[in-house]
Order: sequence, then C-alpha cells, then structure tokens
Amino acid sequence: MKKRLLVLGMAIICIFGMTACGKAADESAANALGITEEGAINYADQVLDSVRTIVEQEMQDQYANDAVVSAALTSWASAMEDIGEFKSVTDHEVIVDKDGATINVMVEGTDHDAVVEILLDDQLTLTGITTNVKYSMGELMEKAALNTILGMGTVFVVLILISLIISCFVVIPKIQDAFTGKKKETAEPVSVLVAPAPAAAAAVEEDLTDDYELVAVIAAAIAASEGAASTDGFVVRSIRRANTNKWKANY
Repeated sequence: MKKRLLVLGMAIICIFGMTACGKAADESAANALGITEEGAINYADQVLDSVRTIVEQEMQDQYANDAVVSAALTSWASAMEDIGEFKSVTDHEVIVDKDGATINVMVEGTDHDAVVEILLDDQLTLTGITTNVKYSMGELMEKAALNTILGMGTVFVVLILISLIISCFVVIPKIQDAFTGKKKETAEPVSVLVAPAPAAAAAVEEDLTDDYELVAVIAAAIAASEGAASTDGFVVRSIRRANTNKWKANY
C-alpha cells in the first residue's frame, strides 16, 4: 500500500513538473519574441474591438486592399449570423512558440459562443484572424445530415437530367425536321408515256393486201423491173413500207 502511494505521489510530482516546464518554455518563447501574456491579451482585445467596429459601421470596403484584415472582417461578419448579438469576452488563451503566437479570444453571444483566433508570426506581425462558432453536438449532426442530403440530392438531380437528355435523342431529329421543313411523304405513282417499239409499231400497221388495185400496180412494177412479161412468176403476200427509198420484193 505504501509503495502504491509512493508511486502515485511521484507521478503527480512528474505531472506538475511537466506543466511547470511547459509554462517555463512558453515564458522563454514569449520572452524571445518580446511579448508577455498580458500584452498579448490586450492586443487581442484591441484587434477584436477594431474588427467589431468596422463591421458594425459597414466600412469593410475601405480595407479591401489588405488581404488579412479583409478576410478577418468577412469571417466575423459571417459568424455574427450564428453568434447573434455580441455580449462579452469570457476568456483568453495565449500560445507562444518559436514560430509565433496564437491568441484565442472566447466570445459569448446571444445565440452561440465563438472563438476568435488571432495569429502572429515570429516578428509579431498579424497573419490571420478567424472566427469559429461553437455548435452543439446536435447542431453539428444536423448540419452533417443536411450536407449529406444536399450532396445526394444534387447527384440524383444530375442523373435525372442526364437520363432526360438521353431520352430526348429520339425526339431531336424529328424536331430538326420540323424546323427545317423536311417532312416525310409517301411516294405517288407517276404515269410515264412510253413510245411504242418499232416492232410493235410494225405489228399494228394496216394490212393492205386486200387493196387489189394497189397490189396489181406493185406487181406490175416488180415485173417490169425484173424484165418479166407477166406477174405469174410471183405472188404478193404482204405490203409494208421500207426503211429506204429502194423497193424490195419478197417472193
């Protein structure tokens, strides 16, 4: 039992020793930077008062060229929507190391509390001011759920739009045809006049073999051209127009 109490006592001494060492290190770092905790707190309060005054008087445009101050004013103005009305400064936290200093100012508001983080580099130059609103666990879960629903809803909406666009590919050609005046029409039969072939024309020629006077004249002409005394040597079976000017007899 005594050994356990001895070990516990040594552990407590070590914890207090480490805390003291940490404070000593912070103090040495603060001394190296040339800043004290009280000075850092006073500086932070002045910075916060300046930021509040500029935002309340809506003079942000005058500091648009200063990136650090402009970002600080924007952060504070956005946070005030959740903080509500500023009530007071409740606490400070000063963290100093070889790279610079961080001053956290705890702010109490009518709706939410917040932490204003002021950053200084190793030359004690202001590098950033950020206002972080403190939300309860329920509010954080609600925001996470809303963000998830919003993200999934956006994805589904985009997918629906893509499916609608793809389904419109069938209708787009019809719309283009309607605008350009191209309409599909059924083909109508077209009557074509075709001239009769020469053979068909010859087939419908008038049969002149019953014209005995014409037959007699032609037979006499043939006999005369052949030097025959009579027409007994041949019989005229058909009469038709020749393609040339010369006569040709068929026996």
